[in-house]
Amino acid sequence: MHITLAELTELLQGTLLSGDPALAVTGFASLKEARAGDLSFYYDTRYRERLEKTRAGAVLVPRDCANCPPHVACIAVDNPSRAFEKVVDTYGFHAAAFEAGVHPSAVIAAGVKHDPAKVSIGANAVIEAGAELADGVEIGAGCYVGRDAVIGRDSKLFASVTIHEACELGERVILHSGVVIGADGFGYEFDKGRHRKVRQAGIVQIDNDVEIGAGTMVDRARFGRTWIGEGTKIDNLVQIGHNAVIGRHCIIVACCAIAGSAVIGDYVVMAAQCGVAGHVIIGSQITLGARSGVTKDIPDGPATYMGFPAMPVMDERRRLASINRIPALAARVKELEKRG
Repeated sequence: MHITLAELTELLQGTLLSGDPALAVTGFASLKEARAGDLSFYYDTRYRERLEKTRAGAVLVPRDCANCPPHVACIAVDNPSRAFEKVVDTYGFHAAAFEAGVHPSAVIAAGVKHDPAKVSIGANAVIEAGAELADGVEIGAGCYVGRDAVIGRDSKLFASVTIHEACELGERVILHSGVVIGADGFGYEFDKGRHRKVRQAGIVQIDNDVEIGAGTMVDRARFGRTWIGEGTKIDNLVQIGHNAVIGRHCIIVACCAIAGSAVIGDYVVMAAQCGVAGHVIIGSQITLGARSGVTKDIPDGPATYMGFPAMPVMDERRRLASINRIPALAARVKELEKRG
C-alpha cells in the first residue's frame, strides 16, 4: 500500500482537515497499535485519549470532529469505520480467488454429483459416494464430505472441515477450519448399570448464508434435524447439541454451548461463553450478555438478559448491586454486635 493523503481523501470523498496532502500512507492499524505511516480511524468519543496519543500518520475522523491532534493528519469522512473498511478492502489481504479444479490427491468416490470444471477440491480431500457438490463449491485441503451429503452453490469449506453423512448445506455457506458438522449427538440412556448409546439417525441442515467459525461442532439430530437458520453467524469453538434449532440471522459468539433440543428464535445475540439448557426456548430478538446461563424459556423481545440463571438485565444489575453491598453490611453487623 502506498497512497498519498490527497489520493486517499479523493477515494473516500472526504475533507483533509490537517496534514500534508503529499504525505504517503503505507499501512493501516488501530489507534493504539498504529505507527508512522499507518492510517487509523476514530469514531467513538470513548477513544479520544487514544486519538491524542496515537502515533498513526493519518486518522479518519467524523466530519464534526473538533480539535484534531496537531501531530496527526486528519481526514473528515461521513463514517470513519466504513471508510476505513473501504481502505482495508481496497489495499488489504485478499483470499485467493475461486479457481476450479480437482487436486490429483483428492479421493472422489464413484457417483459423486459434481462438475469438475465448476468446483474446487483441494489436496487429500475425501468425497464419499452419493455426495452432491453444486457449482462454485470450494472444498479445502484435507476435508471430508460423507455419503449423501449435499453442499449448495458457492459454499466454501476451509481446510480440515468434516461434513458427516446426509447433512445438508445451503448456498454460500462458509465453514472455517476444524468445523465438524453431523457428528453423533451426545445421547445415552442409563440401563442396567451402564450408559447405553442411543442411535443418532437424523441430520444437520444449514441454510443459506450461514458462516461458522473454526473448531465449532454441530451435532446431528437423534431424529429429524439439527437446524441452523439463514444468515446466522457462529463464532469459533461453539457447541450445538442434537436437535437444536437456531433461527435466522442470529449472532453466537465464541465458546457458547447450546444443549440438545433447545430452540433459539430469529435475530438472537449470544455473547461469549453463554450456556443454554436442553429443551429451552429463547424468543426472537433476545440479547444474552456474556456468560449468561439460560435455564428456562425466554419470551420474544426485544430484550436483554444476563446472569445465571439469566434474567432481565435491570433485575440482574440490581441483584449484583445488592451482592456488592454485602461486605459493608457484614461489617456493620459486626460493629453492632461489638456494641451489644
